[in-house]
Amino acid sequence: MKTIKSVYKIGNGPSSSHTVGPFRAAQIFGQRWPEADEYKVTLFGSLAFTGEGHGTGKAILSALPRAQVAFNREEKDLPHPNTMLFEAYREGRLIGSNRIFSIGGGSIRIEGETSDDDKEVYPQRNFTEILQICKRHSLNLAQFIYRMEDDGLRDYLKTVWEAMKDAIMRGLRAEGTLPGGLGVARKAGLLYKKRCYNESADVTMNRVIAAYAYAVSEENADEHIVVTAPTCGSCGVLPSVLYYMHAERGFPEEEILDALAVAGLIGNVIRTNASISGAECGCQAEIGSACSMTAAALASMYGMNIDQIEYAAEIAMEHNLGLTCDPVKGLVQIPCIERNAVAAMRSISSVNLSRFLFATRKISFDEVVATMYRTGKDMDEKYRETSHGGLAQIYYGV
Repeated sequence: MKTIKSVYKIGNGPSSSHTVGPFRAAQIFGQRWPEADEYKVTLFGSLAFTGEGHGTGKAILSALPRAQVAFNREEKDLPHPNTMLFEAYREGRLIGSNRIFSIGGGSIRIEGETSDDDKEVYPQRNFTEILQICKRHSLNLAQFIYRMEDDGLRDYLKTVWEAMKDAIMRGLRAEGTLPGGLGVARKAGLLYKKRCYNESADVTMNRVIAAYAYAVSEENADEHIVVTAPTCGSCGVLPSVLYYMHAERGFPEEEILDALAVAGLIGNVIRTNASISGAECGCQAEIGSACSMTAAALASMYGMNIDQIEYAAEIAMEHNLGLTCDPVKGLVQIPCIERNAVAAMRSISSVNLSRFLFATRKISFDEVVATMYRTGKDMDEKYRETSHGGLAQIYYGV
């Protein structure tokens, strides 16, 4: 498995697959062919169907200003649902080309090539193998991670945490309507302030966590800076719970960083054995993964044992199985923003169940990850970030 640093990428929303990945691909291609006087980028699959709503062309042009961006919605049998063809021309003659895939979470793969992103840090391939190592050497998950990663991980997680907090603070202060034409009003500040006079502690917790999740997700929808966790579309789940535990429950930031590491490991296992791309496996791969990462992070902060952490992550993923990706108008707004808040609260329920019932569990985390991947592959294409089905279709009465 790769470094968990690659799970957390800091960049502009609204979609890691549709903006962060294509921006990076355009940067790399432009650096390869600086002598070109013209570039052409053709988007296929999900990028073609929802790229306009997600701002893919804008992301590419910000890195490659002279590019012409085209949307090919006809070609089928693609090697990946998020396929891009980059071409460089000089005086009308093709001088270079690359087919590049945006594989989820802002990561890319250039056809026929390997990169530094492909460097293996963990010889273990799944959670079962990690579990065996930890139990053999009496390690908790954070200790295992710091043994495997380089010395720069801690500082990187600090940077990630600061970016997450900044997104929450900006989102709580911001007002107005999100761009894109749906007329979706920002609600994070309203949720945060709208306390009922007889509100119970549990209702307060859920409302505040939901406000934090809305804050980050609305910043993402407004194309501002967020952290993939593991994607832009699911970027509000993990920060909302961690920030609540820090700001309202007093967990120190050193423990938050350890929880981020554990969450990153869970995301890494999912990415290695399944997918974190909505275009490949539906929203279960994005929100489901984020919910699972958050449950594992919270369980580790509570000092739960490794079996309880695994069960919390498994419950969180299992009850997102089959979740479709059907963004209305190709925008990461409906149902995406609300879905981040719901997943944040579900992650807490998963931890609470695991605390008491872990000894009775029947399904391993690896089994539910494999199930998610098979479910995603079986899912009709119109429910995998094409905006051809579900809410995206019903909303317009098609």
